[in-house]
Amino acid sequence: MAMKPAAFAYERPGTLGEALEALARHGSDARPLAGGQSLVPMLSLRLARPALLVDLGRLAGLDELVVRNGAVEIGAMVRQRRLERDPLVAQHVPVLAAATRYVGHPSIRNRGTLGGSLAHADPSAEYPAVALAVDAEMVVRSARGERTIPARDFFLGPFTTALAEGELLVAIRFPALPAGAGWGVEEIARRHGDFALAGAVAVLERGPDGTCSRASVALFGVATRPLRATAVEQALVGRALDSATLREAAALAADAIDEPLSDVHGSATYRRQITPVVVRRAIEAAAARAGF
Repeated sequence: MAMKPAAFAYERPGTLGEALEALARHGSDARPLAGGQSLVPMLSLRLARPALLVDLGRLAGLDELVVRNGAVEIGAMVRQRRLERDPLVAQHVPVLAAATRYVGHPSIRNRGTLGGSLAHADPSAEYPAVALAVDAEMVVRSARGERTIPARDFFLGPFTTALAEGELLVAIRFPALPAGAGWGVEEIARRHGDFALAGAVAVLERGPDGTCSRASVALFGVATRPLRATAVEQALVGRALDSATLREAAALAADAIDEPLSDVHGSATYRRQITPVVVRRAIEAAAARAGF
């Protein structure tokens, strides 16, 4: 097996405009380089063979993190370690900070970026599921202009997104969780830092009458893309969330898995069996934080 990349050209533009121009000029032969935690191993294994790498490391503005219009807008080049520690993330999107602690190890999070992980679209990654659970929006730029893609439309399949040729993910908008909302992130992996065999992200809100007014549950590691477990959500909304209700709702989680993953780490059957377990743990944590 090859352990050296195929030959490629390298550019390190100083502005976003220059980066977009390079991506437009080379089309599908160009790949953007963010943190490199996923792309560099793929290059070494020759699973990716771009003619050009466009290094985003010098681009100003892609590492900003601000709160505006009820959302936390995070630049695509913000490092994962910052997400784990930033007080604005902890205050407004704590589920994102919690998910970050499952991502690899500190040395990986020091270099890995939010945008790089989302654009890579690994089915076992935590960030796509968080984005799906909170209805995040992807801000995308190209030489042709800017557009916004809802998270529900962004992840198309394993390592496949709605990004068109020449487009670059530049920022992600995470709606701030309402006051009192509860959240939970759970996964099963062989070891901490390994890819998830099954994982779940849950966000729950408690209405004035004491029942669940809103529920969102996203799965990762079990299918070819992150999924919303709509049957689980529907079983929670409008009900008082006692332990029996949570167990009954979690049991429906496997119904969401339309294309189950199966590999050397875990079969499709195994993943279906453990999915209700991680969902139950996630919704129990969310329910406790929401005051049920």
